[in-house]
Amino acid sequence: MQINRADVADLIYFLAIARHRSFSRAAIELGVSTSALSHALKGLENRLGVRLLNRTTKSVTLTGAGDALAASVGQPFEAIDNALETLNRFRDAPAGRIRLNVAVEAATLLVAPVIPAFVERYPDVELDIVASNRMVNVTEGGFDAGIRYGGTVPEDMIAQRLSANIRWVVAAAPTYLDRFGIPAHPDDLLQHRCVSNRLGDDRIYRWEFERGGEKLSVTVPSSITVDHADTGLVSVLGGAGLMYFPEPLVAPHVETGLLRLVLTDWAPSGPGFHIYYSSRRQMPTGLRLLIDLVREIQPLGF
Repeated sequence: MQINRADVADLIYFLAIARHRSFSRAAIELGVSTSALSHALKGLENRLGVRLLNRTTKSVTLTGAGDALAASVGQPFEAIDNALETLNRFRDAPAGRIRLNVAVEAATLLVAPVIPAFVERYPDVELDIVASNRMVNVTEGGFDAGIRYGGTVPEDMIAQRLSANIRWVVAAAPTYLDRFGIPAHPDDLLQHRCVSNRLGDDRIYRWEFERGGEKLSVTVPSSITVDHADTGLVSVLGGAGLMYFPEPLVAPHVETGLLRLVLTDWAPSGPGFHIYYSSRRQMPTGLRLLIDLVREIQPLGF
């Protein structure tokens, strides 16, 4: 059969659904409604005469025909995307859309501070930022890149450092410390109220400490568990207990006296934020410009 313009548009929709295994997430990536996607897919399936997707209320899976089609047309469409991206070199001003999946702390501490300058310099580049601590496959999720702490970057990705190493500290409000005392050793945390951290894979984080050559990890007692440090920060500012933080997040509150650091001689440093992306596709111009700007402004040092 001969391909037409409608087929090209619908194939782009189909590939997005195939990547996400979700109409709603594909719709967000493409900037269209889920009903428009559903209508387009039904039209494509009718024209091709085969079912491409199995759809239920809870899941979307590829049929055998859909899997074969995605494997066949995915690479050519990626090549077209790369070819169009090279045209940015010939424009007076770069354009396009960059989708990033960013750890919540990185969005707050690293990306947000550079956005005003980025928008001023590159007004035709659209930034779509999803802030989440959930670990996702950025390629399958339709993202151009992800930003995570260096130690959590997938090994099969190209990674570039975007910040200096980050120190991890325990902080509490003075009102809490006046009431319950100041821990002198990590083991003292077992007698305190603590706010626990849930990681992107749903594990509860064991607080890590280091002094000289000695290393400890402590499972702290807690009645509060959060998956965003900002959520815990509000509770800690109110006197709920102690919490383990990346130091840049609490530094302004320590400076004003709203928080105090404890166990500072046990505070370890870890890899800073890294941006990572697939080696299988050309880096979009907008992404390269964002990396350059973060390194220029250095919100967290370098």
